[in-house]
Amino acid sequence: MRPRYAVAVSASLALVGLSFAPQLLSGAAGAGRPTVTEVGRAAAPQSRVAVNQSYPVPGSGRYTVRGHGYGHGHGMSQWGAQGAALQGLGYRQILDFYYPGTTLDSAKRKVRVLISGDTTSDVVVLARAGLRLRDRGTATTYDLPRNNDATRWRVTVGARNSNVVDYLANGSWQRWRTLQGEGEFRAGGPIALVKPSSTVRYQGNLRAAKPSPTATVRDTVNVVSLDQYVKGVVPSEVYTSWQPAALQAQAVAARTYAAFERADNQQRYYQICDTSSCQVYGGVDAEVASTNDAVEATAREILTHGGGPAFTQFSASSGGWTSAGGFPYLPEKADPYDDTASNPVHTWSEPLTAARIRNAYPSIGTLRRIRVTERNGHGQWQGRVIRMVLDGGRNDVVLSGDTFRSTFGLRSNWFSFG
Repeated sequence: MRPRYAVAVSASLALVGLSFAPQLLSGAAGAGRPTVTEVGRAAAPQSRVAVNQSYPVPGSGRYTVRGHGYGHGHGMSQWGAQGAALQGLGYRQILDFYYPGTTLDSAKRKVRVLISGDTTSDVVVLARAGLRLRDRGTATTYDLPRNNDATRWRVTVGARNSNVVDYLANGSWQRWRTLQGEGEFRAGGPIALVKPSSTVRYQGNLRAAKPSPTATVRDTVNVVSLDQYVKGVVPSEVYTSWQPAALQAQAVAARTYAAFERADNQQRYYQICDTSSCQVYGGVDAEVASTNDAVEATAREILTHGGGPAFTQFSASSGGWTSAGGFPYLPEKADPYDDTASNPVHTWSEPLTAARIRNAYPSIGTLRRIRVTERNGHGQWQGRVIRMVLDGGRNDVVLSGDTFRSTFGLRSNWFSFG
């Protein structure tokens, strides 16, 4: 398993929606969108307590920032799921703990995944037996010929913004057909997509999609079943050597996350992306036997709340307390499972200089002290930082713990200064 931290963020949620998988950071820790709460449902309230914690600049000019957890702490701690599994909990017990009030249900149908690494306006695939092409404008499906020496096929943009199909034979592209609508490759098994920097196999269909009705470019969208999609996600989100119950809990959380995004983006040409801004998805080539087993053991299972898929946020480590999300099933609660012996981010520390803070916020002049004025009240130092002040010789700057964390690449907003 290659070590990498992945970030999962809803298309509807901001920094508060960041989540990290237990590998090395691969996504931006500060990107985000406006926070959303469910209409007609009570949001989980965030605790707030006033504090008066002052941290003068050390004589060395260097702070030691100490903290707990990795990510926002909403919902499931992935290290906590592993810790719970090591204590004998099954995946349903793990899910009940981290998403209280949700109901286990089932979901099927397909999801539309944006393949962000394919940055050109064509969809190029390797020729293979059984490859077909569907014209979505006429609902006609064509069997692509195998006797024309073709090594590759592509759907690209033709004259007057039409969709055209070409094949590569003897080193040159030849025109095969002009389509009435968008083109979509299909096959009875994996299709090898040729990206600018790699070739990756995907199950399902590969569509050359217009981002808007008048767009003159095309994006590659993988239309794939939920379970097949999750098989390409889970190995990128957790260690594949983890306990089966932890992998199964992750499979349900990832499937539910995708079902939520699908429901939230029914009309958009894609419903979820394949990067750490959503969930990292690597197609067939990312699959591993242990995580495939977890997906199959939980086939079609999702968590629901109020009649729809739950927003199953997860992060690498809660640090010992989960934090309140925008939904009642994402409460603040003590997490006894996160402090498992192998969790490297339950507790952490890293240096931060006063000069670096001053460079990020030059309006303060000389940094004199950091003051934390509001936390959420749970755990060491009274929990996660909500509000803090950079006390400068020229000006003070008031900011949130999330902003400070994002600016300086800290693992979470649960931190203090030594």
